[in-house]
Parts: sequence; C-alpha cells; structure tokens
Amino acid sequence: MTQHWRETPTCFACEGETLVGVLSEPAAGAGPGSLGVVIVVGGPQYRAGAHRMFVDLARALAAAGHVALRFDVRGMGDSTGEPVGFERQSAEIEAAVGELRHRCPMLGGVVLWGLCDGASSALLHLQARAATVQGLCLANPWVRTEALQARTQVRHYYVQRLLQPAFWRKLLAGGVGLAALAGLRDNVRRSAGGAGSADRPYVQRMLDGLRSHRGPVLLLQSGNDYTAREFDELLRSDAGWRAAMAAPQVRRVDVPGADHTFSNDGAMGLMIGATLDWLVSWHQRSTLRSDRPLEVSA
Repeated sequence: MTQHWRETPTCFACEGETLVGVLSEPAAGAGPGSLGVVIVVGGPQYRAGAHRMFVDLARALAAAGHVALRFDVRGMGDSTGEPVGFERQSAEIEAAVGELRHRCPMLGGVVLWGLCDGASSALLHLQARAATVQGLCLANPWVRTEALQARTQVRHYYVQRLLQPAFWRKLLAGGVGLAALAGLRDNVRRSAGGAGSADRPYVQRMLDGLRSHRGPVLLLQSGNDYTAREFDELLRSDAGWRAAMAAPQVRRVDVPGADHTFSNDGAMGLMIGATLDWLVSWHQRSTLRSDRPLEVSA
C-alpha cells in the first residue's frame, strides 16, 4: 500500500534543554504555501498521545499535504529537563514553531493544535507571543477552577442523579443517596464562587491570548467529556469568553459521543476530518492573515 507521508526524528534546543520530536511531511515533500501544524501535547504524556492519537493526526495531516511536528515537552518522553507545567510552556512552543519553520521555510503559516491543557498552553503562548502563529485548533480546552468545576458537577451530574428513581430508592433506604445530597450541597456552595477564585488568572490569560490572535480558530468539543462541559459552563457564565468564541473567525465543531481523547474510531475520524476541513476552508478563503483582531467585548 502506498504511504502518503514520511517521518523524520528531530531534536531542537529550548532554554538549555533538548526537545525531541517527529516531523511528518507529505511523501513528496511540502510545497510552497503549505500549512504547518505544531501539535501541543496535553497532560502528562509524550508525543504519541493517548492511544497514539497524535501519531494518527500528524500522519493524516501529512497525507493531506500539510506538515506536522509533534514533540515531547521538557521532562517528558525523550526530552531533557524538568517539567514546567502547562502554564509555563511558551518557550517550548516557540522552539517547536522555530524548528518547524527551519525545517520547512516555505510554509504559508503555522497552526497550533492542542488538546486539553495543550490547548490552554497554546492560548497562554499567544498571550505572550501573539505574532508567532497564524491559526489555532483547540480541542477540549482545560479551564478548571473550583467554582467552575462545582457548577459543572451540579448541572451535569447531580441534576441527572435527582431524576433517577434508583437515587430516591437509595435515599429512602438510607443508602448512598444521603452522601450524594451532601455532595450536591457542597458543590452548590462552591459554585457560588466567581472569577475571583485563586486559579482564575490563567483562564483570564487564555482569554487575553485569544483576543490578541488575528487568525482563524477551530474549537473541537467532545460530546461525552467533562472537560468540554466545563468549558461550555465557562461560556455560559463569562461574557468575555462568550463574545470571543462567538467571533466570526471561530468555528466550533461538536463530536457527538466522543470522549476526551476521541478514542473510538468514529470519533477519531470525525475529529481528524473536522481539522482537515477547517484547514482546507482556511486556504480557500485566503485568510492566513486577518486584517483585524477578534472583535470582543470586555
């Protein structure tokens, strides 16, 4: 069977450490104007991703004529150094973008594709260095705060439990229903907290990064994922985020039934297909550069 992509291992420097990655290219090489995609790994995992999802994504991108670089952040996989956490990975992303442009100097633009706190890292990177990339793909962005988590649990867990006959049978029998009601009470109290919770600043910086971005954005939301529901809760409760995600440069695609990492074949295919379709439409509209930033309200 003909292979429509080729892969090359690569190493590049980041603040005195060495990052290890894999470059995926079309079998015939990338042509002028091709898009490059830096895959920002989320969570404590290495460049292959859960169930090799980033391998499949990178190879699909390359087979479609794009270039993709997936890499290990500091302290993960084969890269050296100590982990710095998703809030401080801008230097690693910048190094990966530089490596991609060095390897493929004819690229028409660079996209950051991030999952979970990889998506959060991508937005935080733009908050610090907005001009380095032209597009964003954000899959199930991580925006957890204590109040937001509590509101999501009330809406998507406890309300459903209260509608289940089995819950009331356990409650009347003195079973676990009492503990569930106590949990509901505690979450309602926590959900009353607002934007002033201690970990709110990183979410605000993510919004600042989104507002500074001048190119197109793809939001991928899994239908069966708690992290995705927390992001939806943020949109419901925060006018600034709601306005930013409603901007004309933003496209949202929901993948029904998908878990956090799009682990089943159907969900993986839909996620990759949505990414490729977005890249094609981007090229067709010739919007690698936008004349103005996202129009959002405070």
